[in-house]
Amino acid sequence: MSWIRRNLKVVLPLSVVVLAGVAFLAFGVFGVQTLFIDDKVDEDGPVFASGVAAAPDVTEAPVVTEAPVVTEAPVVTEAPVVTEAPVVTEAPVVTESPVPQIVTLAEGSFIPRGRYSGEGNAAVLADGSEQRFLRFENFSTDNGPDLRVYLSNSDANADGGTFDDDFIDLGVLTGNIGDQNYEIPPDVDLSIYDTVVVWCVRFSTPFTAADLV
Repeated sequence: MSWIRRNLKVVLPLSVVVLAGVAFLAFGVFGVQTLFIDDKVDEDGPVFASGVAAAPDVTEAPVVTEAPVVTEAPVVTEAPVVTEAPVVTEAPVVTESPVPQIVTLAEGSFIPRGRYSGEGNAAVLADGSEQRFLRFENFSTDNGPDLRVYLSNSDANADGGTFDDDFIDLGVLTGNIGDQNYEIPPDVDLSIYDTVVVWCVRFSTPFTAADLV
């Protein structure tokens, strides 16, 4: 203690530097603050580009001219020639385009991985076009730093280190609690990448996963 008192001018600045370094590692690198803060979301169902199909343009019905005004026939010995009235065609029948229907292509339930929690449902939704969305409902997992949503070709209960061997990155996890949507690129083969994983890039570990069947 006497040495510390004698060298207080050196010890104080050094202590500040050490504490600043520890704080940077804890909050800046390891993101420990995320373990105590939940990011809650509540997104509506996905909106597809197709929307509700608009009805096709209706071609106008042919214009019917009025019958010509008949002036009194001149006095002739022969009867005047009477022309037939123009034939009126009916307007074309217009059928409405079918409204796109959203269907579920695959779905599954989240399971916890390691010491992390995981629950809720995942579903792949489509509307008949090439556009598809991955939707989480009643979803919940632990929060953490640098969490992303992957489609992986490993099973949900596979070894944790295999999930980032071959995967499709759908983006940053919107929230660790609540309903949310992620668009799937059209060229992704869901028969290969059939497992959704919440992956922590910072620590190379899965938080939760679900097989899509």
